[in-house]
Amino acid sequence: MAAPNPTPHLPSEASCPICLEYFRDPVSIHCGHNFCRDCIARCWEWCTGGFCCPQCKETAAERILCPNRELARVLEIARRLSLQAARRDAAGQEGCKKHREPLSLYCKDDEAFICVICRESRLHRAHAMLPVQDAVQEYKVRLYLLAGVIFFGCVFPI
Repeated sequence: MAAPNPTPHLPSEASCPICLEYFRDPVSIHCGHNFCRDCIARCWEWCTGGFCCPQCKETAAERILCPNRELARVLEIARRLSLQAARRDAAGQEGCKKHREPLSLYCKDDEAFICVICRESRLHRAHAMLPVQDAVQEYKVRLYLLAGVIFFGCVFPI
């Protein structure tokens, strides 16, 4: 079942068609549609014949649940970005705990917000960085692309 919605601007393809929330532990079934693992398990709990897709009604003789790790990873990163941005906004632009500077950069290697002083530290110096807003936009684009792969069955690099 999906968690509360901290990411209001993600595409509808990032939502489970059963619970209508953002995917939690997404799985693909025999026809390629995606659902939260708990949602599809409850849906199929009392099936005696075949296992029918709640979306397209295609039936399979076996219960096939393939974890969709890429979708789960992208959604988790988008959730974290949104939660961290919301926390920062709620805390009145709370900054770096070590340097008390604004968290204006996103370290792609560590998947964490950092300040400009942290960027120059040995820990982050060689890492790939993005301004926070660019990171949010990049993950939104990646999510839209992934949604296209899931929804249309297209295959292109993400």
